[in-house]
Formats: sequence, structure tokens, C-alpha cells
Amino acid sequence: MSPSELEKAMETLMFTFHKYAGDKSYLSKEDLHKLMDKEFSEFLKNQNDPLAVDNIMKDLDQCRDGRVSFHSYFSLIAGLTIACNDYYCKNMKGKK
Repeated sequence: MSPSELEKAMETLMFTFHKYAGDKSYLSKEDLHKLMDKEFSEFLKNQNDPLAVDNIMKDLDQCRDGRVSFHSYFSLIAGLTIACNDYYCKNMKGKK
């Protein structure tokens, strides 16, 4: 039996984190910049703030140690997904 679409999506989220974290169990500021540039280029293009990734890092680095844990990374993904869903429900739903 093959994985469901949701299971594949979960796997993609997990493997994407580890792709940028490498052998570490966290993302450094540089890792987060690379991830955001590669995986969220459209999101960053639409930001008016050139320090958007630095601000995201500051929000996610809960221990103030220059590291973003998987839990914090997942919070970022969840927050962006919620924002996308809100936009979809407000502007796109029913227009297909």
C-alpha cells in the first residue's frame, strides 16, 4: 500500500528540514536563509521587508542560541499554511 498524499506531504516537510540542517538537528541562520531562498522564493519576493528572513529567524529562535529546531520550523510551516488558507478562503474559494 502506498502512502497517502498527506503522508507524502509530511515526509516532504520532514526531509526538507533535514536537507537544509544536514547532520545537525537544527537549522542555523545560514541554513534558514538557504531554505527560505530556495523553498519560499515567491513568499520572499512578495515581502516588503528585506530583513524578512532575519525577523523570521528571531521569532523562531526561541532559545536565542542561533538555532531553529524542527518544532520551530514546523511552527513556521504551520503559520504560513494558515495564512495561505485564510487567503484562499477569503479570495479564491468558490472562484474555480
